[in-house]
Amino acid sequence: MAISIEEVRYIASLAKLEFAPDEEVELAREMSAILDYMKTLDELDTSGVAPMTHAADLQGALRDDVVVPAIGVTEALRSAPDTCGDCFRVPKVIA
Repeated sequence: MAISIEEVRYIASLAKLEFAPDEEVELAREMSAILDYMKTLDELDTSGVAPMTHAADLQGALRDDVVVPAIGVTEALRSAPDTCGDCFRVPKVIA
C-alpha cells in the first residue's frame, strides 16, 4: 500500500511535526513498507492463537500492593551527595 506525500504531510501535521521534502519521501517509503508488512501479517491464520497483552510470557510481573515501613530520612539521605538538614540539596536550575 503506497502512502502519498500528502498523507505523510497530513500525518505530520496531526503530530505537529515538520519534515524536509527529502525526509517526506523517505517517510512515505518507510510507512508504505510498514503497511505492506502489516498486510502480510494479516494474511496469517491466527484463529488458534490466544490473545495476549505482551510478546513475552510474563509471570509475576505485577505484584500485590503491600504497605511496608518507610526507610526513614537518615537512610534516604545516606547516599546523597549534599544535604541540608533533612532535605536533599541540589544545584539551582532556574536562573
